[in-house]
Order: sequence, then structure tokens, then C-alpha cells
Amino acid sequence: MGSVSVRIDEDLVSAARSAAKAEFRTVQGQVEFWANVGRAALDNPDLPASFIAESLMSMAEPHEDSTVFVPRSANKE
Repeated sequence: MGSVSVRIDEDLVSAARSAAKAEFRTVQGQVEFWANVGRAALDNPDLPASFIAESLMSMAEPHEDSTVFVPRSANKE
């Protein structure tokens, strides 16, 4: 994947820098994440942005770190 330079408002870059530090991302990665959340939110206006963001983060996790979902009702047997 190539890269291009874009001009972004300094306030947005500053906000991305703060959020990136908290989320353990690069500033570029944070801006890309916000863009992906925004694009998905526009494509799915009925879903909350927080749900979209959490879904995108879970999809980015390595599969070897995932665990099998077991419903609570399955534990009662």
C-alpha cells in the first residue's frame, strides 16, 4: 500500500496525536481508523459509531488471540 501526503488541520492532528497515544496507534493509524469508522458509519447509519469502532478494532485483532464465544446458557448444562 502506497502513501500520499495530505494537508490536515493542526487541531485534528493534535487530537489524533492524543487519541493515538491512548489507543497505541501512530498518528497516521489514528487518522486512518477515524476515516474507516466514518466511512462505515455513513454506510450503516442505523449503527452507533461506538459499535462500528469496536467492531473494526476486533476485526483487526490477530486471530490467534481470539477465544471461542460460549453463550452463558451453554454453561448451565
